[in-house]
Amino acid sequence: MSVLSMTRRTLFIGGAGALAAPAILTRASFAQTATETMNKTPQTNSFKIGKFAVTVISDGIRPGEKPEETFGANQKKEDVAALLTANFLPTDKFVNGFSPVVVDTGSDVILFDTGLGEAGREWGAGQLIAGMKASGYTPDQVSLVVLTHMHGDHIGGLMEGGAPAFKNARYVAGQVEYDFWKDPARVGSPAEGGHKGVLKNVVPLAEKTTFIKDGSEVVPGITAIEAFGHSPGHMVFHLESEGKALMVTADTANHYVLSLQRPDWEVKFDFDKAKAAAARKKVFDMIATDRLPFVGYHMPFPSVGFVEKHEQGYRFVPETYQFEI
Repeated sequence: MSVLSMTRRTLFIGGAGALAAPAILTRASFAQTATETMNKTPQTNSFKIGKFAVTVISDGIRPGEKPEETFGANQKKEDVAALLTANFLPTDKFVNGFSPVVVDTGSDVILFDTGLGEAGREWGAGQLIAGMKASGYTPDQVSLVVLTHMHGDHIGGLMEGGAPAFKNARYVAGQVEYDFWKDPARVGSPAEGGHKGVLKNVVPLAEKTTFIKDGSEVVPGITAIEAFGHSPGHMVFHLESEGKALMVTADTANHYVLSLQRPDWEVKFDFDKAKAAAARKKVFDMIATDRLPFVGYHMPFPSVGFVEKHEQGYRFVPETYQFEI
């Protein structure tokens, strides 16, 4: 059964109480208050895929402005605005979420990505560990950490206070991804910040890390699939148990409308924009054709849903009660 530690009903009740208060909140201040509340209250979503117990955890959310500068960066501003308007979204702002995933196979407790960690807590994110505890897991129970790629919002939670946050864990990461970010050639390039993050958070764990490639089996029932483009060695993962399946798509698509309905549109943070677009089509064609549920790291929380082919891309269909019956 899906479990949200802060439900939509809670938000509505909180909003009604706020509006009844003597100091009426403006729309902007209400939005800011809602964001702060969501970042302080652990949000989780738990369900089963066969015998695998899956828990999606919100590491936090962050509002942004000028969506056209991030998504559809090679398009006309008015075309991006038109698509947002058609999907009932504002044209001047967007919200970015971060959603690591815990998969309990019965033999392993596997964590896919680690959120922003200590750096995120400076602005209210970095909620992974709090969310894990709210779901009944402790960091020490994690036996395997899988890194889909090595951007800061995925590896920031590997360390706490200079020590491994998941002290009993082994690690899995893509060989191509690791080799790129570890390479001293990144110094003096636009990738230098990412290089420093990997030296700080990933390299100290290298002796406990298994480096994988396309088709590698992580554990029985979990297989890595190459989806390069967003980062040099970005990977997605196919989970299967007792005839049920789920895809962990990480950052293949970073916006549920702009990146899915228009997979060819360039995204500012994609390393190789042509490869990233090809990866979106490859991964989401498979998900749509096989009617698979997927978890997207930046999809609107609870970050789980389906896609169907729609016009030149895909339409996101959020999960509702599919895993409850």
